[in-house]
Amino acid sequence: MEAFHTGLGYAVTAFVGLTGLWALAFRNRPLPSLFRPVMLGSLSALVVQVLAGVYLYNTGRRPGSQHMFYGFVILFTLTFAYVYRDQLDKRPGLRWGLLLLFTMGLGIRGIMTFGRSF
Repeated sequence: MEAFHTGLGYAVTAFVGLTGLWALAFRNRPLPSLFRPVMLGSLSALVVQVLAGVYLYNTGRRPGSQHMFYGFVILFTLTFAYVYRDQLDKRPGLRWGLLLLFTMGLGIRGIMTFGRSF
């Protein structure tokens, strides 16, 4: 499970970032119909990644408080995105793109801070 979480972390971060860049390419135009399933797939992969980290924490692995902090911030960000999804759909290319790039940045920080505590 540890190798799954590590390998998936890099892949999910890249996937979310590429999806965000794709959305920003359509910031002044309607998004293609394929965007919504790809976006939901990347956000679902983020949730799976965080849940894998929670599982590893429950089995006794201690990754450091900063690493866990960024994982929880990702969950809070996705919660707020769900709550404000109607507002995000007003200019979907720009807003979803920025949200996805923000979560990519949180994922990068989570990877960089593995093993560190506050």
